Amino acid sequence: MHDRLATTLVIVTSKSGGTPETRNGMLEVRHRIEQMGLNFAKQAVAVTGIDSKLDNIARAEGWLATFPMHDWVGGRTSELSAVGLLPAALQGIDIRSILGGAKEMDNATRIPDLRRNPAALLAMAWYYGGNGRGEKDMVILPYKDSLLLFSRYLQQLVMESLGKEKDLDGNIVYQGIAVYGNKGSTDQHAYVQQLREGVPSFFVTFIEVLRDRQGSSVEVEPGITSGDYLSGLLQGTRRALFEKQRDSITVTIPEVNAHTIGALIALYERAVGLYASLVNINAYHQPGVEAGKKAAATVLNLQTQALETLRQAGQPLTLIEIATRIGAMDQVETIYKILRHLHTNQREVSLQGDPGNLAQLKVTAL
Repeated sequence: MHDRLATTLVIVTSKSGGTPETRNGMLEVRHRIEQMGLNFAKQAVAVTGIDSKLDNIARAEGWLATFPMHDWVGGRTSELSAVGLLPAALQGIDIRSILGGAKEMDNATRIPDLRRNPAALLAMAWYYGGNGRGEKDMVILPYKDSLLLFSRYLQQLVMESLGKEKDLDGNIVYQGIAVYGNKGSTDQHAYVQQLREGVPSFFVTFIEVLRDRQGSSVEVEPGITSGDYLSGLLQGTRRALFEKQRDSITVTIPEVNAHTIGALIALYERAVGLYASLVNINAYHQPGVEAGKKAAATVLNLQTQALETLRQAGQPLTLIEIATRIGAMDQVETIYKILRHLHTNQREVSLQGDPGNLAQLKVTAL
């Protein structure tokens, strides 16, 4: 590991440079590299907005390179920007083919005839499946190991884009489509039983790949290959759900390669935008995410106040006493959780007493 770290390129990706998770990860990696006597700047590149905090840091410290991204590109729609293309290129993936597939899909999704526009058809299917209110979950079943992570990608793209409290007119509408899934056919055993016979609160999207592999396939039975089994399981599962009046969509691609992946990404990005138009919401902001970040900052500020109060007291305090002194009586439970975390990690405080009786629990600054 030590030998490999010295020759590892670190890609730090943050549009603004102010996202705590990205910054924390960078600082952890920087610390480890510098522990080994290495120069972090000589192993780092940044993918970020022009003149962002991260851009300024990278330039000031002399990082190897910076790759700009437009300010209007959101994280969930950044796969086809430097965010996704740089690591793809470093893995030997043909990024021109990715962009070529996306361009082809982009042209197809600009066709005004709904029946010939794949993104419009997909958006209309979502609208129909959930009655325009997201009343059913979207279950993604890609039948290819290499598409294992596609459902996770779609979770963020769909849920962060469509999960909105208000529409464009300011009305409270509570829109959104919950997304989950895994690959077929091995992982589908975890939930196909419920999909066929349980609560009908979903619609399935099968992603079918026509080409099994490059070259010839081994016959696992006379005249039958593993690819035949996979195709049969997809069609069989689709039929079994249909027999129980469970809705499904099938997206078929010829094979998994850079071109078709680019096309799939573009297809779902366009479908999300069109669905948002159908239900009159903004698919390209995320106030809930921002609210979560602000709440986290409030908790960290509370931690600072609690520690300062304990140091100034110079003696053990109860949680109630701490909360009273910092004017946060409505945050007693949060203060307990903060101090419990610090105590467990042997940092700055010690808790004495029964955790089941918060009124009697004593906290001491170390």
